[in-house]
Amino acid sequence: MLSEAYADLPGVRLRYLDTGGLGTPVVLLHANTGTAESWSMQLHALSQAGYRVIAFDRRGWGKSMAIADSGDQPGSVAEDMDALVNYLRLPRFHLVGIAGGGFVALDYAAWRPERLLKLIIAGSNGQFNEPEMQAYYTRIAIPGLTGNPALRPFLEVGVAYRAEDPEGYARFIAMEHAARQPDAPAQAMRTPNTFAKVADIRASTLIIMGGADLLAPPALMRTWARHLQRVQFVQIADAGHSINWERPQQFNELTLKFLKTAD
Repeated sequence: MLSEAYADLPGVRLRYLDTGGLGTPVVLLHANTGTAESWSMQLHALSQAGYRVIAFDRRGWGKSMAIADSGDQPGSVAEDMDALVNYLRLPRFHLVGIAGGGFVALDYAAWRPERLLKLIIAGSNGQFNEPEMQAYYTRIAIPGLTGNPALRPFLEVGVAYRAEDPEGYARFIAMEHAARQPDAPAQAMRTPNTFAKVADIRASTLIIMGGADLLAPPALMRTWARHLQRVQFVQIADAGHSINWERPQQFNELTLKFLKTAD
């Protein structure tokens, strides 16, 4: 049964959703435009498949509140997650991150390899420091669209989904507008993401790409993900950037197939 709870951790009162149970844990990391609610269509599906699924609001997002007198600010998402893993006494677990959550998933996987079973990164440019990637980010920027908050949803969600599910698109926009608390500072990576850093990640990794993703197109994701040791690629042809929200059935099927496959 899905429950909502709060963990008092260094520097933050972290709100999380937990399906409970004795299954292998799967931790979900939301995008910069989302909260734990963005995983609503994965929490049930993965739980029904026998996993214990946990999603949390990052510090300054959703209902997770920074507590200045209990720890350093703004901290890093990777360290907040590690504190939550300790708080919940989780055994080794699978980690899934989308978009900005993918940045953090890479950061964590390189830092705490002993804690991970498998890693999934979806729709993420990885936030790499390499000049090659910085140049790539610049080349795919769309003048007048990229960097314009009012038009950001047109980048976050693919055109096919906007046409097919206007009600779902409206829910996405409402979530995105309320996701980040006013003036909440961004949390930096624990250490910058680099090709050398991710090359040390030992976990078997699945890269899920949206064929219609304007922020992290497949060619961009392949550019950085080729540096991983053990990597597989899959693509959902008409998915935009918010793959798990737009194409939940396909996303869930690909995720479960990967998690259930022996290394």
